[in-house]
Amino acid sequence: MTQRLHLVFGGELVDPTKNAFKDVKDIHIVGMYPDYATAYDAWKSEAQKTVDNAHMRYFIAHIHRLRDEKTEASPTEELGS
Repeated sequence: MTQRLHLVFGGELVDPTKNAFKDVKDIHIVGMYPDYATAYDAWKSEAQKTVDNAHMRYFIAHIHRLRDEKTEASPTEELGS
């Protein structure tokens, strides 16, 4: 079975209209989830806790999209060569 890993993370943004974090060291890593539905539930829970802070944002990163198993080497693997 193929895993479709998703990472949920968030933090305070410099500007609520952009996606730049105020302090990268303060990014909150919520967790890694095996499917979108579970990741969405975690994202929603964290986002609702910070609804009163317009600068706080949580995101779902589709980790499974970072690596294409059909390609001999992903672009990030080639950086180490």
